[in-house]
Amino acid sequence: MERTLVLIKPDAMQRGLAFEILGRLERRGLRIVGLKLLQVDRALAERHYGEHVGKPFYEGLVGYITAFPIIAACFEGTGAVESVRASMGKTNPREAAPGTIRGDFGLEIGRNLVHGSDSLESAAREVALFFEPSELIDVRRDIDPWVFE
Repeated sequence: MERTLVLIKPDAMQRGLAFEILGRLERRGLRIVGLKLLQVDRALAERHYGEHVGKPFYEGLVGYITAFPIIAACFEGTGAVESVRASMGKTNPREAAPGTIRGDFGLEIGRNLVHGSDSLESAAREVALFFEPSELIDVRRDIDPWVFE
């Protein structure tokens, strides 16, 4: 089983889309193993967006993610990273397919509602940024045999 980080970004929070987004990922079959509401401070934002330091859009990213509380979630499941990315849609919502989170609810690349880890390596690093090991729960559901082979 893979684990991946999902962030419900400030624009989704302002628009009341948090539980729609989380629900879509749950209905896909992924399990929530960690969930928290938090106000991201500059230090955490800088660690999260570290690979973008020096890029023209870096300060905008930091300002955006720290502007309003977000929800951080750790999802688990078979191919969790790929499944979350497919459910989110392309980064630019105008290029995202209908039926994806961004395709259904987004218009602007800078206001794309949700973050999902882009690889297993990123997922491990990002989950550790937002969750202590004790905040992640080993969840087993009665429905799991009907979702996971």
